[in-house]
Amino acid sequence: MSFRKKLLLLFAVTVLLCVAVISASVYSTIRRSFELADQDRANAVAAQFRSEFQRRGSEVARKVESVARSETVQHIALDMNRGVSDSGEYVSEARSLASQQQLDFLELVDNRGTILSSAQWQAKFGYPEAAIPVATGPAGAFLKREELPDGATLGLFAVRVAHVGEQPLYVIGGERLDQGFLSTLDIPAGTHVLLYQNLDAKWNPKSLLDLNGPAAGADKIAPLVARVRDTLQESQGVIRWTADSADAEVFHAIPLTGPVFAATNQGSTNQGPTNQSPANQSAASQQLMCILLVGSSRRPLIELQRQIVSTAMLVGGAGLLVAVLASLWFAARVTRPVVSLAEAARRVAAGDLGAKVEVESSDELGELAASFNRMTEDLVQQKDRTLQAERVAAWRELARRLAHELKNPLFPLQVTVENLMRAKQKSPEMFEEVFHEGTATLLAEINNLKTIIGRFSEFSKMPQPQRRPTQVNDVVRSVLRVFDAQLQQAQLQDKDKDKDKNQISVRTALAEALPEISADPDLLHRALQNLVLNAIDAMPQGGVLAIRTEAMGDWVELSVSDTGSGLTQEECGRLFTPYYTTKQHGTGLGLAIVQSVVSDHGGKISVESTQEKGTTFRIELPCQPPLWQTGRTYESRA
Repeated sequence: MSFRKKLLLLFAVTVLLCVAVISASVYSTIRRSFELADQDRANAVAAQFRSEFQRRGSEVARKVESVARSETVQHIALDMNRGVSDSGEYVSEARSLASQQQLDFLELVDNRGTILSSAQWQAKFGYPEAAIPVATGPAGAFLKREELPDGATLGLFAVRVAHVGEQPLYVIGGERLDQGFLSTLDIPAGTHVLLYQNLDAKWNPKSLLDLNGPAAGADKIAPLVARVRDTLQESQGVIRWTADSADAEVFHAIPLTGPVFAATNQGSTNQGPTNQSPANQSAASQQLMCILLVGSSRRPLIELQRQIVSTAMLVGGAGLLVAVLASLWFAARVTRPVVSLAEAARRVAAGDLGAKVEVESSDELGELAASFNRMTEDLVQQKDRTLQAERVAAWRELARRLAHELKNPLFPLQVTVENLMRAKQKSPEMFEEVFHEGTATLLAEINNLKTIIGRFSEFSKMPQPQRRPTQVNDVVRSVLRVFDAQLQQAQLQDKDKDKDKNQISVRTALAEALPEISADPDLLHRALQNLVLNAIDAMPQGGVLAIRTEAMGDWVELSVSDTGSGLTQEECGRLFTPYYTTKQHGTGLGLAIVQSVVSDHGGKISVESTQEKGTTFRIELPCQPPLWQTGRTYESRA
């Protein structure tokens, strides 16, 4: 990835990260604020419900107290204490009394728990009433399930006792707790209040009421109601009425309980209502009577969240545009000099030491460009000095090697001429014989001189590679065919190791599907042949010659290994120096020729050796020639 793209990515990520962090923070803050507001509204509605519940309960208790003190009830209680056996004449009294006090429910129950009169269902006459709290003293209102001809309902009840004599007469009265009760609440805007009457053992959608009667979409409330019925704890949930999340509501479900009544025993006395309010009774003495559900619309929150997202996207888009413009400006300011510097560095690496970078500023980049230009100037000067020193050293080495190589044949020539001169002077009769021997010696040494001069001439006239598509594996096979008589091309096996101690066996590992390279196969053949000869000379007692080829991306690696005596580190460092040799016979030009061939092909050669274990020569050749060798770029290297 280029620096310009990295800079653009950095600006873009920074802008987007800032926008995301700020948006998430605002989003989270607003959400918490809405949740707190929802909770406050739910608590306010619940408090209002409880306040209304207490007010209506006090009113119901007052009305029931009025009924208990009425002349009619006192007369009925007096008859009960006198032992009047026929109570059927009181069947209609409860309805008349309920109408007077505007009560929905009213029952008169004797001391044995038998209903004498029922305003809501006259057919209950003579049936036992099991819902009289087993306690004495005054009590407030409580929730109670009431059976009616058309089904059960929920009511707010109070119990009072008419004491005339020893046998009490119970007055149980109440009002319905339904949508009419909800209509008395002051419900805030955006708030939805529902009431679930827990009248059945299973979920009943008809028991979920709102201000207009049974609530629509009641089944969506069922899981929240079931959770409250199971735990008797306040719960909360999001109800999604439609696919649009803005139509969803957050409901707080508040359980409302009532006392559990013991059955009335026949003949019991002193029975009266419990003196415990529903809020103070333990869970063991309470049962779930209804659930108040307070819902708050999520539309304001969702719409605000959508506005935040839209604003964040708008700001993010504007930020991206600013990031692009800023990155372009910085790229023009920073990356263009860096690109020019990188291009100049590539030219220098390819051999063009005259590459320069224009200095356009006086800041750090300008100083870097000036330093680069000074470096290239120093490199040119250093190269000239190095080339000059190398030329001097090469001529000195050449003169030394020539003097050494020519000194050996010149000494026999001198001795032979001197012998001829002495024979001419002292023994003319033997001169003919000495002359023939001397001329033969002279001719032999002259031939040695020609051979030496020919080798030096051959090294100085190394041809340039004539490139064509070449398969390295084919070159390896052609070289091995040359040495077929000296080598045994077979895989080593343990049972064959001791057959011939002086035999050299060949182990090849030629990579399949090896890519072709652009090279001169004749020069590669010559270089590989020299390496194989060196390996054979390094194993006079026999051993293993291993040749391996391998594809490495855009390069092909060729390695030649032997199991000879190996070389020291110092010898490895001087192996490719012309005229240096570790052999008793040799000019020291073989490895120098190999290095020259590899270098002319744009490759690299290295040597690894361990004494008493062997030596490995490793050649790396590019599949395509370097640009400076193609003549297309950098004319200074053409």
